[in-house]
Amino acid sequence: MRKVLGVDIGGTKIRMGVIDETGNVEVDEQVPTLFPLYEYLEQQVLSMLARHPEIDAIGIGTHGFVDPKEGRIIYSAETLPGWTGTNLKEQMEKATGRRVEVENDANSAALAEAKFGAAKGYSRVLCLTLGTGLGGGVIWDGKLLSGGPHGGAAEVGHMILHPHGALCACGRHGCFEQYVSGTGLRRRIKEAGLDIAPQDLFVEAAANPQAEAVVEGFTEDLALVISSIQAMLDMEVVVIGGGVSESAGLWWDSLMKHMEPLLLNPLEVKVAQFENEAGILGAALLVLDQA
Repeated sequence: MRKVLGVDIGGTKIRMGVIDETGNVEVDEQVPTLFPLYEYLEQQVLSMLARHPEIDAIGIGTHGFVDPKEGRIIYSAETLPGWTGTNLKEQMEKATGRRVEVENDANSAALAEAKFGAAKGYSRVLCLTLGTGLGGGVIWDGKLLSGGPHGGAAEVGHMILHPHGALCACGRHGCFEQYVSGTGLRRRIKEAGLDIAPQDLFVEAAANPQAEAVVEGFTEDLALVISSIQAMLDMEVVVIGGGVSESAGLWWDSLMKHMEPLLLNPLEVKVAQFENEAGILGAALLVLDQA
């Protein structure tokens, strides 16, 4: 049975998993993200290969705009300093002697949910990853919508929700991810004059009208995001993952309430099946499947 290495690169940690073709994670390791990133990543991957020589290919999911054909990082924000312009596929294939494929991390997570998770059996899927920012992955007729001349396909987090709104890391104002993400929640909490952590907001909302108003604003904007993308893609299902989704049970009813009058057609909305494992599973699928 084939075994591959799935690598998920985040701003604070790198996760690596040895995964077989059934999606079974046989080895799962995590290290902190250190810089310079490429040199450090190569050391970690070579160490894993030395311990698991049966690995025959490597899939890598990473933050940023990615050219999946060339395996090059077209643009990455300061979350991963020095990462922009890295020829990751070329360099890693030369260092390891294995086939390497590279993709945006949200796209990788979408592959995992479509193959093994909440979107299994659907052909048109939107995955939204609500973490520090807002990631998007689209499966279109069973295939990943990816790439583009600037590596920006399906970067739904940088569509405009509120013109002239909050400043985004991309340099524009009012992007989706400034309102439906962990960053957006922190700003909303601050603007409301509340002194609570984002992870405590949804519990607090049950007894605090100010916190409840923040949650209502968040779910209304998320409903607007979903309905706007539906008008463009007419997807069958939306899968919501990322750190913010871990508290979905506390805000799901509010989201459904706001979505009902906005949807053009019926739409299934689900919580992601995979949380921590989505990144490495999706990265592995880059080399297990013809993604």
